[in-house]
Amino acid sequence: MDCHIYDVAIIGGGINGCGIARDASGRGLKTILFERGDLAQGTSSASTKLIHGGLRYLEHYEFRLVREALIERETLLGIAPHVIWPLRFVLPHHQGLRPAWLLRIGLFLYDHLGGRKILPATQTIDLTRAKTGEPLRQAYRFGFEYSDCWADDSRLVILNAKDAAEHGASIHVRTSVTGAKRESDLWRIETLTHTGAMQTFQARQLINAAGPWVAETLNNTLRMNSAAKVRQVKGSHIVVPKLYDHDRCYIFQNADGRIIFAIPYEHDFTLIGTTDIDYHDDPTHVRISDAEIDYLCGATSEYFKTAITRDHIVWTYSGVRPLYDDGASKAQEATRDYVLILDAPIGQAPLLSVFGGKITTYRRLAEAALDKLHISDAKKGWTATSALPGGDFPIDGFAKAVDLLRTRAPFLPAPTATRYIRAYGTRAANIVGNATKRDDLGRRFGADLHQAEVDYLIREEWARSAEDILWRRSKLGLRFDEAETSRLHEYIKQYLLQLN
Repeated sequence: MDCHIYDVAIIGGGINGCGIARDASGRGLKTILFERGDLAQGTSSASTKLIHGGLRYLEHYEFRLVREALIERETLLGIAPHVIWPLRFVLPHHQGLRPAWLLRIGLFLYDHLGGRKILPATQTIDLTRAKTGEPLRQAYRFGFEYSDCWADDSRLVILNAKDAAEHGASIHVRTSVTGAKRESDLWRIETLTHTGAMQTFQARQLINAAGPWVAETLNNTLRMNSAAKVRQVKGSHIVVPKLYDHDRCYIFQNADGRIIFAIPYEHDFTLIGTTDIDYHDDPTHVRISDAEIDYLCGATSEYFKTAITRDHIVWTYSGVRPLYDDGASKAQEATRDYVLILDAPIGQAPLLSVFGGKITTYRRLAEAALDKLHISDAKKGWTATSALPGGDFPIDGFAKAVDLLRTRAPFLPAPTATRYIRAYGTRAANIVGNATKRDDLGRRFGADLHQAEVDYLIREEWARSAEDILWRRSKLGLRFDEAETSRLHEYIKQYLLQLN
């Protein structure tokens, strides 16, 4: 049994759990987090990768949520300019769907609701003349261009966990919480690692941030018999070879009221999604369906000159959003706002369960969670101004950061240096170390992934498998073949054996 008594124990290593761990540990609380798989393995690596207010949420009168998200958009850009960056979105006017006047009003609110200071404002564009109109069918003659931000979602999770650890939090990956019960003013928490090791921990407060498994954790692991309901909404995406050469994104309206995005992705690809449908199965095994593939291909093909077919698809991914069941009639109408439910009988250790939320508002959710637990607010708000690991450079300083890395390591090709800064920011220097030539980075496994980076990810970022590295710490899986993946897997296996 761990002899320490933790102030806060957290179940779930997604964006909400890691965000809470960061905030709590930074306030001086002794914090421990348990994740039964890899960090960001569930919903938090399966988003559309946007830090945004949610333009479509205005239609459902979610003004408080949109305002909070719009404010957070620039806050997060400021603390993580390596994994978050500005994008411009093109919204073509579709005759017969939302009228132009309604779009203008919505975009006016979007520009002004959140006190925008950094990102440029909306403008009307002539798609018959603009470069952004070239990939589109001739029926789309004008539209609007507005601002939002992109995020590497899984890296954002991992950087929050890393910052939490650097503030003293204990992060346990591949560790399941098998049971927890109150013993007066403490929680007694039983865990099981992937190697079969069992351990017991004690904590004054327990936070259930298990994402799609929040209700399962309440009812099965904690045996609380909770009446709280989760609405599982599945979102699926497809990735196809690059559909156009400019750097703008598209947001397309569909006749069913849903919207989809087409976004430049990993330089050579276009990301298309999402689907927003109710889901009633185990989130562990979520996969894109044939119907979703047909929907995304068909909806995109209605706008682009080039028809998108199944043959174009190089990768798909799906995730399940654990939304609070507010009784909305359609999946896309269910609230994306977060709901925090506190169970705190007098004289007993409290339990806080987290429902819903979106990546954009994770930091505010963390603050609200600690408020709900009556945690001292002496350092409340510190996460808004303290850079995440590697993000200690100005919002407009990305190009300079790449140049500085190449000055230190001139042997790095420009694309590799750019990828390093995008992933690690100023911490990229820890990967390069004292290398003076490319061979000093060690064995190359495929693409531009070298041993030095793999070792760093195992040592510093809890990576334990090829999948962890190729699909969550990076998206190099798009560029690896089966043999290269196998060689990486064997190397990691041997590395971990040596550690043990």
